[in-house]
Amino acid sequence: MVNPAQIQQLQTEFTESFRQLMLQATQGSLPPVKDRRFSSEAWQQNPQFSALAHLYLLSAGTMHKWVDQLEIPDASRERLKFSVTQWLDAFAPSNFFALNPDALKAFQETQGESLQKGMANLMHDMQKGRISQTDETVFEVGRNLAITEGSVVFENPYFQLIQYKPQTPSVYETPLLMVPPCINKYYILDLQPDNSLVAYTVAQGHTVFLISWRNPLPEDKDDIQNASWEDYIENGVLKAISVVSEISGQNKINALGFCVGGTMLACALAVARKRGQDPVAALTLLTTFLDFENTGVMDVFVDEAHASVREQQLGQGGLLTAAELGTTFSFLRPNELVWNYVVNNYLKGQSPAAFDLLYWNADGTNLPGPFFTWYFRNTYLENNLKKPNYINITGTPVDLGLLDMPVYIYASKEDHIVPWDSAYASTHILQGPKRFVLGASGHIAGVINPPVKNKRNYWVSNAEAEQGFPVSSEWFGNTTQVQGSWWPDWSEWLASHAGKKVRAKKTAGNGSYPELEAAPGKYVKVKAV
Repeated sequence: MVNPAQIQQLQTEFTESFRQLMLQATQGSLPPVKDRRFSSEAWQQNPQFSALAHLYLLSAGTMHKWVDQLEIPDASRERLKFSVTQWLDAFAPSNFFALNPDALKAFQETQGESLQKGMANLMHDMQKGRISQTDETVFEVGRNLAITEGSVVFENPYFQLIQYKPQTPSVYETPLLMVPPCINKYYILDLQPDNSLVAYTVAQGHTVFLISWRNPLPEDKDDIQNASWEDYIENGVLKAISVVSEISGQNKINALGFCVGGTMLACALAVARKRGQDPVAALTLLTTFLDFENTGVMDVFVDEAHASVREQQLGQGGLLTAAELGTTFSFLRPNELVWNYVVNNYLKGQSPAAFDLLYWNADGTNLPGPFFTWYFRNTYLENNLKKPNYINITGTPVDLGLLDMPVYIYASKEDHIVPWDSAYASTHILQGPKRFVLGASGHIAGVINPPVKNKRNYWVSNAEAEQGFPVSSEWFGNTTQVQGSWWPDWSEWLASHAGKKVRAKKTAGNGSYPELEAAPGKYVKVKAV
């Protein structure tokens, strides 16, 4: 599957590079290694370890070039490239105690205490069943996470609905419903006061409602393990929209969907439109797929065989566990989310620092099997959602092209879960007035970027109204870069679609939907097992 001439060229290049590497090593002139795994002084100052790092990187680079030269279909090449990367990252010399000068230095300086602590950390994580990425003793949902003041005003077997307490004397008359992904817990949108999108939105004068999805457990006795995508649309998103409308007294509300929550929200609105309903005035989609043609690195998991196996395992009921989901997402970026912690926690005996985002990342949720298998086949595998009237949800044909309300679409430039050009593809599906904003960083850090920190930047195009939305590369070529958070840009857009200001209500809910308990509610506190 490789041209013999290309094999010869790769061998020649490797041999020459290896010769140069050995020559530099004997002369003590090896250049500094830029790779973070080998960039410390301990690696640079020891000629043997420095040569080992260079040799590893040379060999890894050659392996990647070999895969690139294979005459195989692109999909097969990407799967092979992913597998090769996993093995190469796992066998990096930095991951082995005897080959890591940083670990050996710590062992010497602590007289062996670092390794003793590392083994204790390893045993603790083995009992827990996952690698510790943060000091989890620092955080607690309801104490210092998800603490924006509010009340649960509705509950069913799928979700609790939280209404947040106004923080301004007057509020916009059109409320906002936030729909987070059910694949994670909602408080990524309400971490701590200084980085909470919920708190920020409330402070801007909006009445905010939010769905807190239930975390199903193996011991649950009701039918939650048999819940389908249709159940989550009908009894989840559409029900939440109805309750928010009843509580607020508004025929139309505004709605925001994040990641899978955005996909679910768009499906629900398409169902509502086919039923002759138009419940949302303005729509916000954050890092959301509607067109699954390009799913980035996730594509390595997508094929008919995988879908069929999953349908046999989970299609009639059961749970896709949080542990499996967490492991899958971690190994999409193994050096950052796996091996980095192996080295620091186990080889060096360090304790991970407290980081709210990583605490949330470890606080996973289980998914009902039928929900997952429907989602996997109809989105990642067959890309059916963008096909007008091709699929039915709750007996209703789905046509996303019917959605013509104003929409704000946000994507993150370095997003490895929802590639930004795939989020951009929604501009060619949705028919209403659109604003597309591209933020810096990745899937989570790009979204959770509060203005007070003045970090990162975002790109916008002022030519959209005149020129429409060309292909993503052409759009990016006509953008302006803006320093700081995209939140104020979105807030200004949302305010323009939120109606007039009215006096804020002092109590949550209404006669039909009384306050059930204080936010964050009980559903979000359930731990996956």
